[in-house]
Parts: sequence; structure tokens; C-alpha cells
Amino acid sequence: MKYKLMAIIAFAAVAICARAQNARPVQTFQTSAGPVKITPIYHAALLIEAGGKNIYLDPAKPAVVTGLPPADLILITDIHGDHMDPDLIAAVSKPGTEIIAPPAVVKTVTTASPLSNGQTKKWNGWTIEAIPMYNLKRGPAPGQLYHTKGRGNGYVLTYGGKRFYFSGDTEGTAEMRALTNIDVAFVCMNLPYTMPPEEAADAVKAFHPKIVIPYHYMGSDLNVFANALKGTGIEVRLLDWYPKS
Repeated sequence: MKYKLMAIIAFAAVAICARAQNARPVQTFQTSAGPVKITPIYHAALLIEAGGKNIYLDPAKPAVVTGLPPADLILITDIHGDHMDPDLIAAVSKPGTEIIAPPAVVKTVTTASPLSNGQTKKWNGWTIEAIPMYNLKRGPAPGQLYHTKGRGNGYVLTYGGKRFYFSGDTEGTAEMRALTNIDVAFVCMNLPYTMPPEEAADAVKAFHPKIVIPYHYMGSDLNVFANALKGTGIEVRLLDWYPKS
């Protein structure tokens, strides 16, 4: 009876994890190299699956990674705790996991390989471009910015001819607005740290991705963002990045 009860409990735990994972709004994009699956996890954390490889972006608490596959590559955008979390990095890692991050992150995550703004790296069929992410005017005090230019990376990832942009924490910078040929853009919006939905929409209009998905949007009104992009030809997908436990 004891072992039967343990088996039932174990099965129930697996079922709960499976339901939680299945509830995540996985997005699949077709490329010339095969499908790319992107799974929102929480806030800025997400999983990219393609070609038998798993890439995590900004795994950080309180993201739940139970039931998700181990990472082949981890990309980190910035030093803040909602992007750089050594505990969750360890939780999704396995022997041989590679980590790519801006030099400011490498000071803490010493196993990471540095990639600075403007640099490009090839990895397993992917091209990884580090895009500047920073505040233009918002900061904790006069003369200070929450994110200074050169410290953090947004990323453009190219695979099978498709280009995916992940903004990281940023306002609508000149570098963002100058992006070209972006198929799918994941764009942040939350005050006071990045920008409001209106400014995010204005920046998105400038580089005109085919699809835009808000993320890192805690406390923002996504309808304002979506309404501002009506009639532009840009597809807006609103996903739940803050699932209730």
C-alpha cells in the first residue's frame, strides 16, 4: 500500500507539471532549417527549441522550469536579478551548457563567454547579434539611468533565414528603431524601468517586424500597445507571461 501511494503521488506530480507546461502558450515559427518553438516561461525568461537544441533567455526566479529540458545555451541580457540568476542558471544547466552574456554579467557568471554590444557570434546554426539595450531618460535619480548604454545586450537571433529580436530592458533606442528584417520581436514595456506601451509601440512602428510579442510587461496595459499598432500590418500576439500558480 505504501509503495502504491508513493506511485500515485509521483504520477500526480508529473501530471501537474505536464499540465503546467502544456498551458504555456508555445509559439512555433517555420524556418528553412526547421521549426523554432518559443515557450514563454515568466517575465523575461523563455525557452527556444530548434534543431534538437535548447536555448534559454534570462532564466530567473520566480520562473518555474520544472519539466523543461536542460539548456544547451543560455543567453543573459543584464546584471539585474530578473535577468541574471545564478541559481536558476544552475537549475537549467547540464554538463556542456554554454552561456553567452555581456561582459558586465561575466563578472558574476564567470563561466559565461562575453559578447559586447555590436558583436556577433555563430552557434549551432544560429547567428547571435548583441544589440545595445539602455534607457534614454528613465532612472532612479536625476542624472542616473536604470540601464546604461553598453552594459546589457538585447539579441537578434537568426536561424533558417528568420530573425528573432529580444529587446531586453530598454527604451526605444536608435539601435532598436534601426533594426531591419525582423520576423518576430519580443519587446519589453514596464515603468519605471523601461518604457510605457505607447513608446514601445512607436519604436516597433519604426523597425516594423512581421510579428511583435510583448514580454517583460508587468503592470502594463497591453491593449494600449495593441491598439497603437492597429492598421500597421504588424501582427500583435498577446501572451500570458505571468501565469498564476
